[in-house]
Parts: sequence; C-alpha cells; structure tokens
Amino acid sequence: MTILIGVLEQGLIYAILALGVYITYKILDFPDLTVDGSFPLGASVSAVLIIKGWNPFLTLAAALLAGMLAGVVTGVIHVKFHVRDLISSVITMTALYTINLRIAGGIANLPLFSRDSIFDNAATRKLPPAVGPYVTVFVIAVVAFAAKGLLDAYLNTKSGYLLRAVGDNPTLVTSLAKDNGKVKIVGLSIANGLVSLSGAVMAQQQGFFEISMGTGAIVIGLASVIMGTNLFRSSSKIRGTTAVVVGSILYKACVAIAIALGLAAQDMKLITAVLLFLILILNFDKKKVKISA
Repeated sequence: MTILIGVLEQGLIYAILALGVYITYKILDFPDLTVDGSFPLGASVSAVLIIKGWNPFLTLAAALLAGMLAGVVTGVIHVKFHVRDLISSVITMTALYTINLRIAGGIANLPLFSRDSIFDNAATRKLPPAVGPYVTVFVIAVVAFAAKGLLDAYLNTKSGYLLRAVGDNPTLVTSLAKDNGKVKIVGLSIANGLVSLSGAVMAQQQGFFEISMGTGAIVIGLASVIMGTNLFRSSSKIRGTTAVVVGSILYKACVAIAIALGLAAQDMKLITAVLLFLILILNFDKKKVKISA
C-alpha cells in the first residue's frame, strides 16, 4: 500500500510537469529545455517564501507566475530575436541555474522540515490519525486535477484553439490576422508555469529545495506524454491531458517496479533513460506497422 501511495504522489506531481511538456511537445512542437530550469525555479520560489512566512498555498501561485515569466523569456528570445527554438530554451535554462541559486540565497540545498506546507499545517494536523497517510496524495491530487481542469478549460477557449493551431497549422493562425509569435509565447508561458508549479509542490512534499532537482525533468515529462498519448491513441473519448496524467502515473509505476526488482535509487537516471528509449522504440514500431498495413 505504501508503494502504491508513493507512486500516486510522485506520478501526480510529475503529471503537472507533464501537462506543461504536453503543451510544448504535442501542441506547439517546440523542443523546450527551459523545463529543467523552471522546475527548480518553482521549488526555490516556494521554499524561500515559506521560510519568509508566506502561506504555503500562496507560494504555489508565486511559483506559477515565476515559471510563466521564464516561459515568456524563452518565447521572446525565440520570437523577437529569431533564435532557434532549442537554443532559446537552452539559454533560459542555463540562466535559470544561477537565478535559482540567487533566489535561494546562494544555498544549493534549502531544508523546509520545520515549516508549514500544503501537506502539514494547522488544518491537516486536526484530521484523524487514520486519515494521515492519505493527506499528501489527496492534496497533490487536488492540485494536479485543478491544473488539468483549468488547462482543459483554456484549450476550449478561442485563445486555446489558436494555440493548438500554431503547432498544427500556423498558416491558419496568420490567415485569422493573429501573430504566431505571440501565441507561441503564451503557450510557453503556460507550459513553464505548470512545470514551475510542479516543482513547488515537489519541494513541499520532499521538504527541501535542491538546485539540481530539475535535472532530467524534461525526460520524465516526455516519457509521461509519449506513454500516455500512445496508450490512448485509438480512443477519441480520452482527452490528451487525461492521457498525460495517466502516463505520468504509469511511468512512475514502472520506475517503482524497477527499484523493487533490485535496482538502486542511484540508478534512477539510468532507469529513466532506458524507459524513454523503450517507449520511443515501441512508438516507432507501432508507426511502422500502421504504415505497412
């Protein structure tokens, strides 16, 4: 039961990140490595504000806004200065490493163990002891599904349709007298806002901010998106965002199984790389079978 709860906790936290990656990878077709910097950005902002006495829930909003700003920077570099998409995200990601350290006061590891969080506060301490083991997963689920619901609502607006059109048919957006570049910037802003929100939740769940916690975040997000969207490829009734959430949980379940089979926690990055490789190979094979048929 403990393993299952752990999988759900980690899976739902990274599902928020995966929703952001879904926007850049699936909708915008934009290789955004800003993710590896915006994830710890959210964690650092949330950690520092909690230490300063902010309500832990308000720090999530601050982290979301900080991530959106990071996305805007990437978008402006790409759109206004005509820097290639991948390079523009690398520039922002590199700058964010120093910015995150500056926000944390030059400290690479910032503990939060004695502070209130969205999981441990005056309200949660009043709950019956029997509910205790499920509080964390419940709170994470509320945040994750709130983020998913708001994203779904946005994608059904006029602005959301334009966002999807930029990746699928940019000529259509131009024909509607809309600026492709501005729509891209909006998409990158929302995507990195979600990633940063995920980092903030992770920092509060783990009880610390660590400067390297974003390393490989884009790989986890991609694996979740590819796994989820391919799993429900043939189902038109399942939303893409729902598929991504399921994909994130399944991905974390695969990692948990690998560790349970004897692999050490220090092998996590290797497990992540191998899983992504296998997912991509299976996806490629499915496409070959479909083409030959």
